[in-house]
Amino acid sequence: MPHQLNLASHFLDRNTDLGRSDRPALLGPTGPHTYADLADLTNRVGNVLLSFGVRPGDRVLLALSDGVEFVATWFGAQKIGAVTAEVYTFLTAKDYSYFLGYTGASVVVADSLTLQRLREAGTQGRDILVVGAADLELQANEHDFDALAAASPSTLDAVLRGPDDVVLWKFTTGSTGTPKACPHTFHSPVNSHEWYARGVLGLTEDDIVLPVPKLFFGYARDLAALFPFGVGGAGVVFPERSTPERVFALIAEHRPTVLVNVPTMMAAMVAHPRAAEQDLSSLRLCTSAGEALPPELHRKWDALFGVEVIDGIGSSEAYHIYISNRPGAAVLGSIGTLVPGYTARVVDPDGDAVPDGEVGTLQITGDTAATEYVGDPERSAVTFPGGGTVHTGDLVVRDPDGAFHYRGRADDLLKVSGIWVAPSEIEHCLIGHPAVVECAVLGHQRGGLTRPHAFVVSTGGVTEDDLRRYVRERLSPHKTPERVVFVAELPRTTNGKLDRRALRTLDVST
Repeated sequence: MPHQLNLASHFLDRNTDLGRSDRPALLGPTGPHTYADLADLTNRVGNVLLSFGVRPGDRVLLALSDGVEFVATWFGAQKIGAVTAEVYTFLTAKDYSYFLGYTGASVVVADSLTLQRLREAGTQGRDILVVGAADLELQANEHDFDALAAASPSTLDAVLRGPDDVVLWKFTTGSTGTPKACPHTFHSPVNSHEWYARGVLGLTEDDIVLPVPKLFFGYARDLAALFPFGVGGAGVVFPERSTPERVFALIAEHRPTVLVNVPTMMAAMVAHPRAAEQDLSSLRLCTSAGEALPPELHRKWDALFGVEVIDGIGSSEAYHIYISNRPGAAVLGSIGTLVPGYTARVVDPDGDAVPDGEVGTLQITGDTAATEYVGDPERSAVTFPGGGTVHTGDLVVRDPDGAFHYRGRADDLLKVSGIWVAPSEIEHCLIGHPAVVECAVLGHQRGGLTRPHAFVVSTGGVTEDDLRRYVRERLSPHKTPERVVFVAELPRTTNGKLDRRALRTLDVST
């Protein structure tokens, strides 16, 4: 690891030095963009940001759809030593107001999709660079991104950052509260690229990576628009929401080799009425992260598509994936073994290690760990005890072979009939029913007692009694849901994780 480094130079510019200028870096609706194209636009955007007073350490907020402009802005900000932070393009004005205030960014890069809601949020005192502004009426603090970039110089010196300099913020999902930023130095992406992208997935220059989540989600951005550049590969970008139809079409168009996926989309792809007609033969693997992958969903995927799933677990706090299965050796029902570079402890509530085979809370240690949640010292003290360790809050079991098995979140456990129950165990059972697309289990209070209630998205033709009987035949009686509530969809956070807070507001009285 060098003492100083610039991420844009390390991941992007060196491809031109290695003779890859004409190789495609990004594939998308505006055609292929070579490494030379992307480097040129990156330099122009970096110069635009400099002209608006952005300096090393300043935050730049990205609130725009996926495309070459997103990627070039991210690298342009990195090249001048700024700190990048990205947010979802389908947030409310209230959400944007929170992120504007929290980041303190003086420059925001937006597009026609986000501009109006940013205006409603209040952008006074900030400069808004608007992608695709040619047909828009801009206000005094809004500027045409494309025109400014076209008129800017295409050369730019990189600002080196030191080992203690924050270079990017990764936001938590907000599933248990308002999103918080985990600040990272350049050590995090550089190490994660070496340890996970190359060491586990074996990315090469021949790989084309298609992400299902959008690029604001670091799991997707790194795997589609950072890690492939480290080996001369390519990523696919597209501005639309991800749907099974769109993902199938992109696979047919670009023939990617790696699909970056989440269990929610995997379930939707499996349940699609034309799933059996799809040709996924270009894929050498499909990653899964962001939430637990039920073994029964894994089996359905394998039976239908035959594309190997590499399930793993990571977090914004530790930057990316730190436990993963391995290509050619994936174990169904396991989240895998430690990614090289990490150590782990499984501990009890007192912080003492538990033996293999027993449930405990996962602590992960490695050089990609953040040190705090920005602006939240109390939560920081619990999650980041020091020494590069993250107290994840995830319940796991480690088997004697060193493989980990996910058992849910510690704060999601239910005490039913005096016995602790993990909602994920019931969820994984229900997903095995052929009519269940996805499901979630919560505790419901009745008469001072906790009873599990299941919320199910189904293909139809199944009743509440059918599913309660299905669980009762496979699990202990106290794990049988008292109620099964059929819903059209489960509420999700912007990262695609189950939003349990929103789920608790659903009416289960009928």
